[in-house]
Amino acid sequence: MACGTFDFTVSRSTGTHHFRVLRQAGIIRQYYVGTSKMNTLRDDFDAAFPGLLAAVVAAADAEAARTA
Repeated sequence: MACGTFDFTVSRSTGTHHFRVLRQAGIIRQYYVGTSKMNTLRDDFDAAFPGLLAAVVAAADAEAARTA
């Protein structure tokens, strides 16, 4: 996904900071397609961080259910 397509509830500068931290931690990879900066999880994400993605998705689902 392109950086600008995420629906953040934080300021643009805070979102930029989060992307930088994720990139520096090796969790995401960023690359350009034309003028858009695209984001993807690293190829070996599940092997490098077993169970993390499932835990994040479960927490997001629980939060969405709680606030609905």
